[in-house]
Amino acid sequence: MAVDGINANNPYAAANGAAAKTDSSAASLNYNSFLKLLIAQMKYQDPTDPMDASEQVAQLATFSQVEQSVKMNSNLQSLIQANAFSQAADMVGKTITSADDKITGVVKQVEVYSDGLVAVTEKGDKVLIQPGIVISNQPGPSTGGNDPGSDETSA
Repeated sequence: MAVDGINANNPYAAANGAAAKTDSSAASLNYNSFLKLLIAQMKYQDPTDPMDASEQVAQLATFSQVEQSVKMNSNLQSLIQANAFSQAADMVGKTITSADDKITGVVKQVEVYSDGLVAVTEKGDKVLIQPGIVISNQPGPSTGGNDPGSDETSA
């Protein structure tokens, strides 16, 4: 099935990647600011009581750890977003039944939000992807039986 069913124009889906990039660039700016501050601190320190070199190295190492944490968070956010798109693509064309069994239909598209996925059926009904939903490869409503050919999964 094509991936065209994913609603990639969703502003919430795009916001996650933008936020991660903003955090990363803010960390870079702060890192440069930290270096300027460290140089100014060295330049204007009291000559009778100079700053210990090990203290300077410790400050630099601590800030470097924070910068690496921000970069790792950015990479993790990208991985989570890629996983959400992959899950969404896998659902298109399958039959979904809501957790309360009130809505059943074939998934036409999946909307990706920052806090989860919403499947839209061919009838226009929306189903929040959450624990208790049933996704099946077979077309049409699920009978709830466990026949060997049904390939049902529950989220």
